[in-house]
Amino acid sequence: MIAGIDEVGRGPLAGPVISCAIVLPADFDVLGVNDSKQLSDHKREELYPQILNEAVSVGIGWASAQQIDDLNIYQATRAAMLEAVNHLTVKPQQLLIDAMSIDTDIPQLKLIKGDAKSISIGAASIVAKVFRDHVMQSYDQRYPGYEFSHNAGYGTKAHLAGLAQLGPTPIHRKTFAPVSDFF
Repeated sequence: MIAGIDEVGRGPLAGPVISCAIVLPADFDVLGVNDSKQLSDHKREELYPQILNEAVSVGIGWASAQQIDDLNIYQATRAAMLEAVNHLTVKPQQLLIDAMSIDTDIPQLKLIKGDAKSISIGAASIVAKVFRDHVMQSYDQRYPGYEFSHNAGYGTKAHLAGLAQLGPTPIHRKTFAPVSDFF
């Protein structure tokens, strides 16, 4: 039983890092699963329910902006990945992780560009990306003026304009420039 693990949201100025650990059945046959960055928003949204429907188990891990500021982005990402594994309803015998390793006794293999090499990591990348996009859309409702539903917290022109006009929100990463300039 193999779990693929991937994360999204390491680079944005705002919002959490989201990780997904997913165990797929041996006969998994959802066509089009690939690295989420290679797919359109529409295609990811189309694949998301199909992947969830066929998966044996899915775990989501979350590291908040405060955790990112407290731990650093790398350690917060590792913590989110471990949380995702711990939320699986089955214990995998092997972890396939996109370019990282985590603190667990489960054997793991770190794959560079794993989201393009492993269907389970690719599926995890899609689930994590869509999940995070939905979170950022809800934050856009809560904190209007930053266009989080369009930029997912990345430092776009509209986001930076909102930051300059309104200042940082509780979901902004205080240790990330230019957010750090406000503290």
